[in-house]
Amino acid sequence: MMAAGRLSFSNITALAPMVRVGTLPMRLLALDYGADVVYCEELIDIKMAQCQRVVNEVLETVDFVAPDDRVMFRTCKRETDRVVFQMGTADPDRALAVARLVEKDVAAIDVNMGCPKEYSTKGGMGAALLSDPDKIEAILKKLVTGVSIPVTCKIRILPSLEETISLVQRIEKTGVTAVAVHGRFKEERPRHPVHCDYIQAVAQAVSIPVIANGGSLDLVKTNSDIEEFRKATGTSSVMLARAAMWNASVFTSQGPLPVEKVMEEYLKYAIQYDNNAFNTKYCLCQMLRDKVESPLGKQVQAAQTNADISEAYGLQEFYQQTLEQLQARRGALQSSSQPDRPIMDGDVTTMAVKFERREYPPQITPKMFLLEWSRKEKLEQPQYETVQRSQDRAFQSTVTVAEKKYRSSLWEKSKKFAEQAAAIVCLRILGIPEGRIGEEDSGLVCKRKREGRMNGTTEEDRSKKRHVADILHSTETSEPTVVTNGDGHKPTTNEKPPESPEQLTL
Repeated sequence: MMAAGRLSFSNITALAPMVRVGTLPMRLLALDYGADVVYCEELIDIKMAQCQRVVNEVLETVDFVAPDDRVMFRTCKRETDRVVFQMGTADPDRALAVARLVEKDVAAIDVNMGCPKEYSTKGGMGAALLSDPDKIEAILKKLVTGVSIPVTCKIRILPSLEETISLVQRIEKTGVTAVAVHGRFKEERPRHPVHCDYIQAVAQAVSIPVIANGGSLDLVKTNSDIEEFRKATGTSSVMLARAAMWNASVFTSQGPLPVEKVMEEYLKYAIQYDNNAFNTKYCLCQMLRDKVESPLGKQVQAAQTNADISEAYGLQEFYQQTLEQLQARRGALQSSSQPDRPIMDGDVTTMAVKFERREYPPQITPKMFLLEWSRKEKLEQPQYETVQRSQDRAFQSTVTVAEKKYRSSLWEKSKKFAEQAAAIVCLRILGIPEGRIGEEDSGLVCKRKREGRMNGTTEEDRSKKRHVADILHSTETSEPTVVTNGDGHKPTTNEKPPESPEQLTL
């Protein structure tokens, strides 16, 4: 599957991208059962472009978190070289920005050009792109030349075979690694038969791998059917959607296995990786199919949390053990943080540092030292960007100095403390004094002190109260800050310990 370190799309069986289904638990389950490649659900570029990449040390995942604190995309090391990130896009520049955001955490980028649903087509995305080949070409060329990992796309067939072949040949010329073809027209739905002849003609017309999709209704019910679908379409690879959604063990040579066992394995992953409970419910209901109104189905539908769902499947003990393990890991991370060990999080240097006010003189802060050092070095003044997470109103700040970014991995109770923590990280990485009590005088003085000496007076001539107020005012107004996600909300400082895995994020 890997050719020269890059994901290969020849002779593979893949989990297709499915909205609300292709989240991390289902992808890992498919890999367990033998899928070679797994696609995430379609994620819209506009929403992803607003996300922040967050290393979740508790879950051992990488999360892409929206401003409202929703996890839009979660991945882990287990699937890094197998997962394909599918986006919905109609804009080349935005597509490239999102691709670069996730590039180091996925194996390939895919553009959805086949979804016929309104939520996708109304923005010119999905199947709407099929009528705009110039835009298709612009998006794919931008991605192919802009990222280091393979780029693919997924289309539906056009009204005529000639149009379909012409489009795919044009797509091939953009430099994509493979193309997936759903063998139905834009207006057709799963109940309509798949057009294997179209897929076969496309596979014969291009030299890149073609991935056949759309056979779950009539052609693929067991693992042995996968090879038959491959032969019927003449493709090198096959992609399964509903057949895998109903029972992911279709990927194993012994499959499909009893769905009860598959649901249990899926739920374990959902618990381990803190999957959204309503997403978990949706996937389980798809697996239940005609049993969704059974006593088990009704219990699942009534569930509101992963704990409720675990009870329905008799996995209360597994749930509780997982919860305790995650809480213990979270506590260990917080208590054994090594503040002197920097860690790279993307392009940001991070350290586990908290700002302890008592460690600094009343009139001195790390931000002041960093500002004065920047002036001394004739650098642009530090720029702070602060975010606030919704569950506990805690703050985290990133400071940019000399085009490099620094951040504390720990969250603070206020915006000001978060900025001070970021400044400490920067100062320690650069080996610059930060003004702590007991530090040798470095000569880095704040603006007010420098002005006082120029005027022939000393700060001791002023009252301490006014001195502190002026210093703070000078610092806060001289260092611009960008705050997102509710800076106007008052932060809460009495954080309760998490009661469920849903709360265990860093």
